[in-house]
Amino acid sequence: MFALSLSILSLSALASQAHASSPDAWAAFDKAVLASCTKASGLKDAKPVGNAAQFDDRVGYVAVLLQGQYPQKHMKGQQGSELCLYNKQSKTAYVTEWDSIRPAAKKP
Repeated sequence: MFALSLSILSLSALASQAHASSPDAWAAFDKAVLASCTKASGLKDAKPVGNAAQFDDRVGYVAVLLQGQYPQKHMKGQQGSELCLYNKQSKTAYVTEWDSIRPAAKKP
């Protein structure tokens, strides 16, 4: 009976470890998310603003706010912001302009 209990306890421990991620795995995931979002972005020199928002697995997305410069000549290097939603399952990034997150520039 003791051996059976020990076996069940050991299997339970292994099962819980299978779901846990190491710090290296999280770092690799964060790097992949940022690379995908940066590639999908239309901004020049896009950089994350703050940390990514990790949504619950039931939602299946990570959100990243990016900031960079608009590449279009008529925008004359103006700063812009984009929100990236990264789909964990398909490993696909979707971006949309989100300049409204920043306060409007004050006119002199």
